[in-house]
Amino acid sequence: MKTKLAILFGGKSDEYSVSLHSAAAIIKNVPEELFDVILIGITQEGKWFLYEGTADKVNDDTWHKGNLNPVLLNMGNDFKGFIKLDINSGTFERIETDCIFPVLHGRNGEDGTIQGLCQMTGIPFVGCDMTSSAVCMDKEFTHVICEGAGIKTAPYLTAINSSRLNVKKLYEQALEKLSLPMFIKPANNGSSLGISKIRNYDEFEKGIMEAFQFDSKLIIERMIEGFEIGCAVVGNEELIIGEVDEIDTKNDFFDYVEKYSQHNSKIHCPARISDDLRDEAKQVAERTYRALRCKGMARVDMFVTPEKEIYLNEVNTIPGLTDLSRYPSMLKKIGIEYKDLIVKLVELAMEKNDK
Repeated sequence: MKTKLAILFGGKSDEYSVSLHSAAAIIKNVPEELFDVILIGITQEGKWFLYEGTADKVNDDTWHKGNLNPVLLNMGNDFKGFIKLDINSGTFERIETDCIFPVLHGRNGEDGTIQGLCQMTGIPFVGCDMTSSAVCMDKEFTHVICEGAGIKTAPYLTAINSSRLNVKKLYEQALEKLSLPMFIKPANNGSSLGISKIRNYDEFEKGIMEAFQFDSKLIIERMIEGFEIGCAVVGNEELIIGEVDEIDTKNDFFDYVEKYSQHNSKIHCPARISDDLRDEAKQVAERTYRALRCKGMARVDMFVTPEKEIYLNEVNTIPGLTDLSRYPSMLKKIGIEYKDLIVKLVELAMEKNDK
């Protein structure tokens, strides 16, 4: 009997378009002999629709054009799944669902909001639970927990957007604790949106304003000299650790444009590091995953300094999932093909729900 798998895509997020590309790749790679796929598209305005078209229209963002029927996620105990509302006849239809795959990057998708909804329904869902998703999304909370677990992170400060915030005083504090250059990041956002490299006060002031466009809390971090690596992790209790990759970029950092164009950057997989350092990176990835109570999947991003020290950068609980994205590429290097990854993630979601 096939598993009824609902794939959620789009969403009220700055990373809406990234979600569409990831979802299109998943739709094309789902083994049809194992799954009956239900496609639920969420517009940037937050409207939920049942979509019955092709993956190509998801990829090019034309999926929502035409007459689509709205859907609701059922919160009652009568059945698990969605309620389809027929806008022409005024009737409704139940759509039974065995598992939900949220392919929603960033705010309102990767931050625990959708995960909390899924938990309320009792429907198994792919990925981390509500608490772990929220903690991993918030860079301050990630720092606090990982530092407590003995994992190296960059020295940092946080700031909240309020009328009492004194930017000049904050700059002085940051200069004293972190020195230049430093980075300003929205505390809750992904795909490097709203991040600035800071070399002087003018850039600091501009960076503060830019970060606050994406979140009411920001984090200021000391720049870690070196280069960025990443590691894919899959699993609940028993973990599969993927290959370590390396970002080689000529830019100040691997920003939003570079992540999806790579004009001045290249991804090396495996990373061009020693076997010992690669093993250490995998250990840091596993320790981070367990410290943050991740489930299902996550990509752990780290820095390697010229002294060969490894510092945690951040954790992505719903990493990019296009055919060319880093996460599936790291797992393909250890023999896990994309189709097998989808099957494994759904299995882990069902397993998680049984416990």
